Amino acid sequence: MASVLEHRREYLRLMRQFTLDAGFFTVTDIQKAAGIPRSTAQDWVMRLVREGCVLVKKEKAGRAAARYAAISAIPQSTCRRIFTTTDSEKVEIFHDCMSGACASFCGYHHARAGGVVTAVKRDGTLLRECAKIGDNPVSIGLPPYSAVGISGIRYTEDHIVQRIRCIGGPAYSLTDMMSRAEGVVRVELSRTGGIVEGNVWTQALTHLTIGVDDTDSKDGGATFALALALLTQISAGRSVLPISHHIVMLNDKITNKTAGNSASYIEVAVHPSRIERVIAKSREFVENEALSPEWGLAFLTGMTIPQSLREYGRRVREEVVDRDAAEKIAQQCGTILSGGNGVIGALGAVALARLPHKIQLDPARKFFS
Repeated sequence: MASVLEHRREYLRLMRQFTLDAGFFTVTDIQKAAGIPRSTAQDWVMRLVREGCVLVKKEKAGRAAARYAAISAIPQSTCRRIFTTTDSEKVEIFHDCMSGACASFCGYHHARAGGVVTAVKRDGTLLRECAKIGDNPVSIGLPPYSAVGISGIRYTEDHIVQRIRCIGGPAYSLTDMMSRAEGVVRVELSRTGGIVEGNVWTQALTHLTIGVDDTDSKDGGATFALALALLTQISAGRSVLPISHHIVMLNDKITNKTAGNSASYIEVAVHPSRIERVIAKSREFVENEALSPEWGLAFLTGMTIPQSLREYGRRVREEVVDRDAAEKIAQQCGTILSGGNGVIGALGAVALARLPHKIQLDPARKFFS
């Protein structure tokens, strides 16, 4: 029985790999790859079709062989998306998982392992990790060692390459799941005993933060809702990957607010060649959808919030700031503003990006960059 199960596992692995690489496989593919008689390969394919592990994509027609594809009751990948943004020597890794528990596991072990990871944050099923380009060995093994860590990151050919070292469940994720995640270009693997190492290639994308404010009116609308709609709109293509949406509270004592004076910002990862197009598309969408003529947008590229912009974030919560002050700070920080007086709050939202939610939502809380 053990031999039958081993054969089944091996043949199904081959079928899945062919399906991943080419979208289908034939009986001849399995025969040659496994080095078995054609009749044996045929029997195993038909058996797995009956079991529901393989489906028939195209019936045999004349001399054209039948085509099959492997499926599985186990998710092909719990890794939905893996992508990276870079800013000089800094890199941010985004790993969107099907399970918050899996994201917590990886975040915990990556932080323990150290390596090139400098900060770890989890937001639901999204794991965000800040790291530095370079190498820093990690000790991986069974407890008390960490199960997985990132030992190196390099920038090459417009790609970010993570060097991941792991064992156990994380090794299964690296060998069988990560290559299927959206955003992954390829995975290169090597094994030493029970330890698996892999290079995970992703495109080097640019981090774009977009602040949004004053899109509503006394009669209706909500800036948070329009910001969410904007995130969906600009992320429709493959060149833009959505990261997050946030709400921040500004100065609630100003008189010309519609309600509690909240603003929003969204984060996306953009291919560098598409940044101008995303900015133009955002302007067009908000101008068409906003209920107020004073709508405002602020665009900041990169992973770092400058000190002067952080200080503006403090001011916009404690003082009445005019547009001239906003434009002056924006020019100093390389931030693009667009729209009416809403740019004051939109820039404030960007200034408060990357701070904890409890600070973003409570104007009374003090913060430091």
